[in-house]
Parts: sequence; structure tokens; C-alpha cells
Amino acid sequence: MATAKNKFETVEDYISSFPAEVQKILRLVQKTIQKAVPDAEELISYQIPAFKRNGVWIFYYSAYANHYSLSCPPPFTVFEKYKDELSAFEVSKSAIKFPYQKPVPTKLIAEMAKFRSGSKVQTPK
Repeated sequence: MATAKNKFETVEDYISSFPAEVQKILRLVQKTIQKAVPDAEELISYQIPAFKRNGVWIFYYSAYANHYSLSCPPPFTVFEKYKDELSAFEVSKSAIKFPYQKPVPTKLIAEMAKFRSGSKVQTPK
């Protein structure tokens, strides 16, 4: 499991350091963001996976004992835009905590990733 002492070279190194059930969740978050912003670059930054597009940091994602998290640098407008949808989760100034026991909100994560990347968000018809 990831600890402060780990040095991750790749996203795969990070994800594979967790138990299988957590890996499954992290891979779903990863695939959701990849699909939402296909031209984003995925890399390790601050020892956690992150997505970046055209110089803009979209999201960092990480796992902890009781939750997984999406975080981002300023501007934090994504949290204001999606505040109603995020009301079921713990949200700080720069991060969202998602409990493992709830389904991964893939549609919401995809919409927020598109918003952060500057991509056009497709609204359902």
C-alpha cells in the first residue's frame, strides 16, 4: 500500500501498491478521466497520479484507508459549478473525498474533468 516513503515512477506503480478492490476503483477513475479527456497526459506528480492537458492540471487522484480522492490546484471553480452534485461527498477547498462503499460517480467525474480541461461538456438530451 502507498506510504509516504514510496517513490512511484509510474501510475501503474502507484495503483498496483493498493489492494485489489482499491485498484479496481482507481482504474475506474483513471479510465473515466481518460475517456472524458482523451488527449490528457497522465503522470505522477507529488507521488500520486495526475492528468494534465495543454499545461492545465485537470485532477490528481489518490487512495487512502477509507476513501479515494480527486484534487486539483486553483482555480477551484469546478467545486462551485458542481456543488449540488457534490453535496453527498466531503469537499474541501481543493479536494473531494469519495467513500469506498459508494459507487464511483463516473458521470460526475467525467463532467468535472471536461470542465477542468476546458473541453466542451456534453449535456444529455
